[in-house]
Amino acid sequence: MTDAPRGRGASLCSQCGTDVAPALLACPSCHRLVHADELKRLAAAAERAAQAGDRSSALAAWREALDLLPRDSTQHHVVSARVLELSRALDREPQAPRQASRAGRNAAGLGALGALLVKFKFALIFLLTKAKLLLLGLTKASTFFSMLLSAGVYWSIWGWKFAVGVVLSIYVHEMGHVQALQRYGIKATAPMFIPGVGAVVRLKQYPADRREDARVGLAGPIWGLGAAAAAYAVYRATGSGIWGAIAHFGAWVNLFNLLPVWQLDGGRGFRALTRTQRWIAAALIGSMWLLTGEGLLVLLGLAAAASAGFADSADQPDPTILAQYGLLVIVLSLLTWSAVPGVAR
Repeated sequence: MTDAPRGRGASLCSQCGTDVAPALLACPSCHRLVHADELKRLAAAAERAAQAGDRSSALAAWREALDLLPRDSTQHHVVSARVLELSRALDREPQAPRQASRAGRNAAGLGALGALLVKFKFALIFLLTKAKLLLLGLTKASTFFSMLLSAGVYWSIWGWKFAVGVVLSIYVHEMGHVQALQRYGIKATAPMFIPGVGAVVRLKQYPADRREDARVGLAGPIWGLGAAAAAYAVYRATGSGIWGAIAHFGAWVNLFNLLPVWQLDGGRGFRALTRTQRWIAAALIGSMWLLTGEGLLVLLGLAAAASAGFADSADQPDPTILAQYGLLVIVLSLLTWSAVPGVAR
């Protein structure tokens, strides 16, 4: 007598012997977790990382464990709470060097131009300190070859110098998202370039809450600002118009990404803001439009006002996201206003 054939890919529950379909994460009879041994290993790895002070690695392990747990299980709820706790603790960790903070306070009395120049200095330092991650991203075949394809398309339109600057500006922006995703232990694909569109990073796991999603979203424009500011610093130092054009392009594209709509970075940032905070952001956008005359700010202002008036908003204010969004609007607007070769301001 032979056993009845089981379904393709099915396995036997080690506890009760029931056939378990490949898609199931728990036995339908005794409810034993299919990946119990792997979950124990991940939990141990997460605890070791947390004890060593490596919250990013701990988050990555716990998020991997979430993928192996049924969503309606008690264990899933417990691990989800643990992920949220670690993520919030990670945000409380100081990131900015003390020297940068002191310099920022010293520049407070210099006005908008002085503050902008100070930020150029730290943009260069920022890019240099992130050089390892930027170089590592180029080792991904999908990123490198799609990057070359985009550069070829832009080369045929604008020439090779501007094409290389455009592609590198987009690349730095996307690597900002990658760094934030790695920091929160969220799995994602490598950046993929799409000629005429830019580049995308696809998430394989979901952020824990609006706060986390907003920080990942705004990380791209923050890094993109660093790239645009570095290009503008080179333009001011050398007088080479191509660097001014690259700086203007980078600033404009990152400002466009701050549109609070759909899956754009600004939309993800706005989801973490309360209705009052959104009106503050809209007022700031309007102020920068009056100062710079940048037409894109009209579109941003209208979208921000619509979001403040009609879209679902956060229950609790997020001062960090509001400050990041506001600073990005201010500095990127000033860059689009000033980084235009041959135009007196």
